[in-house]
Amino acid sequence: MATIPSAAGASRFLIGGVLPVNRLGFGAMRLAGPGVWGPPADEAAALRLLRRLPELGIDFVDTADSYGPAVSEPLIGQAIGAREDVVVATKGGLLRPGPDRWVPCGRPEYLMQQVRMSLRHLRRDRIDLWQLHRIDPRVPRDEQFDAIRQMLADGLIRLAGLSEVSIEEIEAASRFFPVATVQNRFNLADRSHAGVLAHAEAKGIGFIPWFPLASGALSRPGSTLDAIAARHGATTAQVALSWLLRRSPVMLPIPGTSSLSHLESNLVAATLRLDDAELSSLEHQAA
Repeated sequence: MATIPSAAGASRFLIGGVLPVNRLGFGAMRLAGPGVWGPPADEAAALRLLRRLPELGIDFVDTADSYGPAVSEPLIGQAIGAREDVVVATKGGLLRPGPDRWVPCGRPEYLMQQVRMSLRHLRRDRIDLWQLHRIDPRVPRDEQFDAIRQMLADGLIRLAGLSEVSIEEIEAASRFFPVATVQNRFNLADRSHAGVLAHAEAKGIGFIPWFPLASGALSRPGSTLDAIAARHGATTAQVALSWLLRRSPVMLPIPGTSSLSHLESNLVAATLRLDDAELSSLEHQAA
């Protein structure tokens, strides 16, 4: 019988120093329809996938109120609900005027409204981790950070994080609340936020890389990535995830999919061990 992969093969991380999770989680954006708009083509299959997560050792799920909008969160609420063994993170601060369209909205009253909507959709009394999806440039950022401080004080959220931010913005937000996580784009093909990652590691802040499987031309046949994958009998995606896990102890990849077989394939990365030479060769590859 084939061994079923598990996220438990990855090491653990304490988000905010208080919430332990396996370092290979699940991103729920792809549960929505095309353009991250509307319901999934097969809602029953989406619910089956979500209910399977704890069985596969996945105890960290990342979503957003804008996925759908209001599609991903209700599905997670129905499938996972208030299970204490699964940390659910969500994000707020974007408007969705249509498919593939995203508009920052950081008005404090809007952020507070959306947090309460997320609580309802997720069927939780308190959100484990709430992240500001984007800092709205049209609203003073201190007002946005103060709204998050108030959410924490009111007990609506336990921990707070930021998305797509600079080191300076992390430090500015830290004057209002402890920044538990940062969610910036980072993968083999795009390491432009390496400085933010180093800052997060120094501060013990969880770093959630979105779009973690992108590898661009690095995955072409005959490339270093392709050769390493062949050596391990793995896919290039599995090697790319394994590289992320080894890149930093604060790294929390959340590959997303609507396919159970793809989900299980991703989990192989939790136990895939790249040696130092392989890691070095990947580190020095240019996209």
